[in-house]
Amino acid sequence: MSAMLVVAALRWDAGRTRVHPLTGAVECDALAGGAAAADRSALEHALRLAERYGGRCVAVTVGPAAAEAMLREALACGAAEVLRVTGPDEDAEATARTLLDAVSRRFGAPDLIVCGERSADWGTAATPALLAGLLGSAQATGLIELTSDGAGLRAVRRLDGGRRERLDVPLPAVCSVERGSATLRRAPLPAVLAAQSAAVPAVRAEGPGARGRVRTGAVRPYRPRPTVCPAPGAADPRERLLALTGALEQRTPPRLVTPPSPAAAVDELLGYLREHAYLDAAGSEAGA
Repeated sequence: MSAMLVVAALRWDAGRTRVHPLTGAVECDALAGGAAAADRSALEHALRLAERYGGRCVAVTVGPAAAEAMLREALACGAAEVLRVTGPDEDAEATARTLLDAVSRRFGAPDLIVCGERSADWGTAATPALLAGLLGSAQATGLIELTSDGAGLRAVRRLDGGRRERLDVPLPAVCSVERGSATLRRAPLPAVLAAQSAAVPAVRAEGPGARGRVRTGAVRPYRPRPTVCPAPGAADPRERLLALTGALEQRTPPRLVTPPSPAAAVDELLGYLREHAYLDAAGSEAGA
């Protein structure tokens, strides 16, 4: 029987960044970057569970070369191996696919993945659930306690109103822990010095099914296709203009009251209303 594989999925946070005013390049502060508090708690939980089950703990992150300092700290604290993955990470789903593809290719299917509840930069908390969905395993998110009794995992989750929920989590599983749920152990000085010169392997992963994924484009208002209308029959522009304006249609010509007087204008108006059946012959409104 192979040893249990516990993966600490860490998120590298760039910390403070600034954009160069001339070149437009994004520059990161190497001293400010690193793992968030929740990810440090996840690493400690992964180390404890690997020791409890007699397995090995592997620390993995999807990030640039600057994330190697975070992985070297994981090595110094007791991780058996580390791995830096490069690949699609534009959203939570792409990050989960890239990470799981690299772990499966290099180490095999993980028995347990422990990660922070949410990253310090985006904070969507979607990656743990996506990892569980892709792995087809159980998931327990937002944990404040994560232990083992030898037969399985025991977890405690925070609920609203100060309540707590106790969970029995079967393996394989993906668990996300809150910050402060565990304090990362202090690495001994010899391990820190050895980790400084250790090689951090880096692999490129595309993510399973990356080529077959459907991606949406930019969201724009709906614009129907233009309707093709037949050309007018008349070739002469003057005839087309007369047809559009209705100037050649039969119509009643205007009448001029001469000499102008109020009585003649009233008689002309009443005659027009009787002619078009708005008034009857007696002068009352038609249909009244």
